[in-house]
Amino acid sequence: MVVALASAAASAEVVVVVSAKSGVASLTSDQVSQIFLAKSVAFPNGDTATAVDQSDGAARAEFYSRVTGKDPSQLKAYWSQLIFTGKAKPPKAVADSAEVKKQVAGNPNAIGYINKSAVDASVKVVLTP
Repeated sequence: MVVALASAAASAEVVVVVSAKSGVASLTSDQVSQIFLAKSVAFPNGDTATAVDQSDGAARAEFYSRVTGKDPSQLKAYWSQLIFTGKAKPPKAVADSAEVKKQVAGNPNAIGYINKSAVDASVKVVLTP
């Protein structure tokens, strides 16, 4: 039972990544939060930042809890308010870590989060929340 819980927790361990071609070397949790909550549209170096989100799941819940401090219901309420007032739209969501990695690797302005085990040379880790 303990082994099952430990492996479930490990599989949800997420890291924030950008393209290996990106000029961004590292980011703080606050900077990543600003981008994913549509409070900022650029990296600290001035380059445009395009967030790539994941659909609902363990990785998404883990990421938003650690980086923004919001649980899934708080996040839904946050976006509902911004959408209703026309202030912002949530990041594009894709199916899983593999799809996020594909999107991020091909776009130097993209940022996303993936399972730590999915990291390869096509992306670089800029934050381990």
